[in-house]
Amino acid sequence: MFTRMLKLRLLNAVAPAYFFMATAVTFILHFCFFIPTIFPNADTSLTGSTTLHTVVFLFLMFNALGNYIMTITYPAESANEIVVPVCSAHCSDKVDAHYLLNGRHFCKLCKKVILKRDHHCFFTGNCIGNKNMRYFIMFCIYTSCTCLYSLVLGVAFLTVEYSISFENPLTFLTLLPLSTGYFFTGTVSGLQLFLVLMLYVWLGIGLVCAGFCCQQVLLVARGQTWCQMQRGQLVENRSPWRSNLKDVFGTRWILGLILPVQTAETYFEDTDQHKQD
Repeated sequence: MFTRMLKLRLLNAVAPAYFFMATAVTFILHFCFFIPTIFPNADTSLTGSTTLHTVVFLFLMFNALGNYIMTITYPAESANEIVVPVCSAHCSDKVDAHYLLNGRHFCKLCKKVILKRDHHCFFTGNCIGNKNMRYFIMFCIYTSCTCLYSLVLGVAFLTVEYSISFENPLTFLTLLPLSTGYFFTGTVSGLQLFLVLMLYVWLGIGLVCAGFCCQQVLLVARGQTWCQMQRGQLVENRSPWRSNLKDVFGTRWILGLILPVQTAETYFEDTDQHKQD
């Protein structure tokens, strides 16, 4: 168990660094390579397209980073409860958390009591629960959109700069192994290989975030958390799905779709949890 906890703590430190590194690389590639190459300054007829793509990219990036920060700024831990439970040898919970009562967990990585814990996110370095679920979902949505948008621009860049045609659907499937082979033979530059690799990174992150977002929205609509689903625990007195979504996204949910701002009140949830105990 000690070795596994050490691996989890290491992942908890490496994952945020990986996220910021991938964000910085995406930002640099967009403004230093994609935009100047796809929309050259000499062509004044493309000024509107350049501005549009820049605004769209900055909007997606702003919301992805903004909701990432909000997920960390509004943690899910209980402000009124400090307890450090000791797991027995027969503890049925996973190594990263200890189940307490009424959806409360003690996270062994955060070392705090988490209200209505869903899971521990290594990319944000904290637990996802009742207070930051909305920001986490929006973070997944905008991260997915940013990655898929960067994927499209990356394909356009390779087409313009290296004359790679993607008309054949098999081109994308064979692009990485062929580029790797050509790199070691000296035919392909390191920059081109790196860009090809980033296409697959953007595709993978975009699809994973999109799938994870759909799963989280479904769980929220059912009034259930990932921890409860793993434990096979059914939610008693289920509220209508509209009410469950409103509890997470708030009454100003439309504003929350376009700006990383607080849209739901969460100040009294700590008190409510203690009343249930």
